[in-house]
Amino acid sequence: MISVQNLTYTYPLLDSISFPDFKLEKGEKLLLLGQSGCGKTTLLHLLGGLLKIQKGNVLIDNQSLADMNSSQLDAFRGQNIGIIFQKPHFVKSLTVLENLKLTQSLSGDEVDVDFINSLLNKLNIGDKKNKYPQNLSQGEQQRVAIARALSTRPHIILADEPTSALDDNNTKEVIDLLEQQASEQKANLIIVTHDNRLKEHFKNRIEL
Repeated sequence: MISVQNLTYTYPLLDSISFPDFKLEKGEKLLLLGQSGCGKTTLLHLLGGLLKIQKGNVLIDNQSLADMNSSQLDAFRGQNIGIIFQKPHFVKSLTVLENLKLTQSLSGDEVDVDFINSLLNKLNIGDKKNKYPQNLSQGEQQRVAIARALSTRPHIILADEPTSALDDNNTKEVIDLLEQQASEQKANLIIVTHDNRLKEHFKNRIEL
């Protein structure tokens, strides 16, 4: 269960950003829509424990993120949350496969190469596993980032503009995969985006 309560965040020298309250039961999905600058990425980073909560609270399975320190947030995120960033970052000296194996290892999971290969194949990049991420196209890098976030079988999947670099066909495949993996793991899926193509996939939507 995820509950957002009276959440606001203030960057230095800028106005506060206030976010709507919402609650998701286990396995529910949510689309957060809004144009650039409305605070979508900030909200995702607060939900993922990447930003320290200043006011209000986020409860995940009745655990308060506001009460956790940085090291506790890091551990909680590694064990429970998979994040797909708008701009993917990889270890450049490692191949795609090695990056995903490292992610599983750092989360405390056993390395499961079969599962990694399955994800890459479903994203149509199985033939790229031994290449270095910087040698892939932007769209291919985005799909690797999705595979990395899913590789730990997280309880919560947070995606920041996961389809921004994809055409219509690949957008549908990516959303179908995210929904499939979320359903298989009974995970919450939260997507923040300005991509109106995704509206048809999600009945549960909030416009920021």
